[in-house]
Amino acid sequence: MAFLDEFGINKEENTYSQTENFANNYLYFFIGKVSECQNLTNDYNFMELEDAKGNTFYYSNNQVRYNYENGIGAYLNYIIKDRETGKIFTNIKSNDYQEEMENTKNKEIYWNMVEGKIDTNLAYINEENIQYNYAYRHSSYGTSHSQKVKEFEDYDIYSYYDEEKTAQATNFVLNRNIYDFMLKNRELPINNCMVSVIFLVMIAVYLFWAIGHKKGEEGIYLNTIDKIPYEIICVIGGTIVLMMLTIMVNSFGILIHYIALILTIIAYIIGYIICCVWGVTTIKRIKAKTFWKSFLSYKIIRWFYQKARKFADELKYKTPTNRKVFWYYWGFVFISIILGIFLASAIAVIILVIFWLWTFYQIRKYTRQQEEIKEALEQIYEGKNDIYIDDQELEGTLKQMAIYVNDIAGGFSNAIEESLKSERLKTELITNVSHDIKTPLTSIINYVDLLKKEDIQNQKIEEYIQILDKKSQRLKKLTEDLVEASKVSSGNVKLNMEEIDLKELMNQSIGEFKDRFEEKKLHIETNMPEEEIKIKADSRYLYRVIENLFSNITKYTLDNSRVYIDVKKLKTEIEINIKNISKEKLNINSDELMQRFVRGDKSRYTEGSGLGLSIAKSLTELQGGKFDIIIDGDLFKVMLCWRQF
Repeated sequence: MAFLDEFGINKEENTYSQTENFANNYLYFFIGKVSECQNLTNDYNFMELEDAKGNTFYYSNNQVRYNYENGIGAYLNYIIKDRETGKIFTNIKSNDYQEEMENTKNKEIYWNMVEGKIDTNLAYINEENIQYNYAYRHSSYGTSHSQKVKEFEDYDIYSYYDEEKTAQATNFVLNRNIYDFMLKNRELPINNCMVSVIFLVMIAVYLFWAIGHKKGEEGIYLNTIDKIPYEIICVIGGTIVLMMLTIMVNSFGILIHYIALILTIIAYIIGYIICCVWGVTTIKRIKAKTFWKSFLSYKIIRWFYQKARKFADELKYKTPTNRKVFWYYWGFVFISIILGIFLASAIAVIILVIFWLWTFYQIRKYTRQQEEIKEALEQIYEGKNDIYIDDQELEGTLKQMAIYVNDIAGGFSNAIEESLKSERLKTELITNVSHDIKTPLTSIINYVDLLKKEDIQNQKIEEYIQILDKKSQRLKKLTEDLVEASKVSSGNVKLNMEEIDLKELMNQSIGEFKDRFEEKKLHIETNMPEEEIKIKADSRYLYRVIENLFSNITKYTLDNSRVYIDVKKLKTEIEINIKNISKEKLNINSDELMQRFVRGDKSRYTEGSGLGLSIAKSLTELQGGKFDIIIDGDLFKVMLCWRQF
């Protein structure tokens, strides 16, 4: 109980009639009742009667009005006397009202106000405390506070609490029972409050730990709401909550109670959801360490800070050109402001116009020089090397840039000349070496042919001769390919461009390689259109391209497989597709495969020179065609394209 006293719970209030709520209702009843007495002619609550002595009094039946029947008026007895007119208003039937007035002090609970002085045993509305009573100070009937007090104190009021009538007042009985229950269990709310606080803390800790985690994902999961600026969330949420509170407060004034209840429940649920969403997103932002960063104001301040810092760094580390532009601009602004102040003077206007024209000229001159340097760089990028900028007309950084551009153009030209010279020397070296090899190689081949014609009985010597013949022929082919590759790469090839029937050339090439295809058990599947297909090319070199491709097929295609040769006539081009399956794993990409001395299988030694595809590609491009290789797993595909003739 001592604990309850510390919280201000008065142990003297052991009945409902001793509570502040009871006292406030008590006083409020008489404030309203005095108003009814003032407006007697307009009120039907009082009946004019006479006592046995013939004295007139005004009698009120408590059962007449519903609010009094269930309100405090149902269990109060009173006599109200107008001191000015002597009229008596009461709900007591008596032959001696003077005696009734005097007997009110003998009641267990009474409240009298005679000539403005209060005599009562209700502590909350006695002479000392009534000045703090809200109902006494703020009840309004359309008059000022001073008039209300004067009118109220013009009446003498005698009243007491009649306990026998409380059985008829359901509202009082309900309030009394609730109070008695709460009084007996006054420790229960405090204990429950403590337990609830403990549970609330536990739930809050758990929720703070659990919120933000999503199954299968690490870290804190942020959804769309969590990425909205925090101020916007607060403004929207606060607005909705205030709207819901307004609806809940105003719903109490609706006479249809179930509508008021429904509105209150809906407003509460919406407000609760908004508060939950606000709380969850706040916790998630804190745990993800993005709380302050999610503020729109933070982003704006950070943006201004970064811009200011960048500006400060630029001022600190400005190049001479940037500093010059910076001072030109702010000098322009400053001079314009100074001259603008003195615009009343005609001379100031003329000077300002001249200054603007001079500024425009300088800017135009600077941009024109920049454009000149830009055009020079574009020409160098496109491969032109005869570029020169007259740096005598430039100044500052632009002059230095012009010198650099001229040096780059000169260096580029020298590099091209050196590259061409190197390529020329390489071609000459290959040609000379190949020519030097050709002479002794021819002698070797001739002597091998002579040995082959001799009648040699030794089997081992015959095998040696066959090996010599095979290797010498291979060396001859390699030398020829090397010379041809050198000529093709240097462009030292004379082309005889003419109209060629591509179908006829393809069929002829397939026929010449028929035996070699059959030896490898390769099945050739051709697909060509029925009409003639004409292209413009050199027949000798075009045949060499096809020959190199077919030779490559016979060397590296999987035995007993199909080779597909498709010739397509497109809108503007003729396309040849040759596809086969490699018998070895293709561990190389298409770009490397078209380089010189490269074979598809790097790990093994084959009869190929590694020049066939490179020569075929170069010859195709020299004749105006396109040559591409596509590798997909073990599928090897060559695609040739020519313009239609």
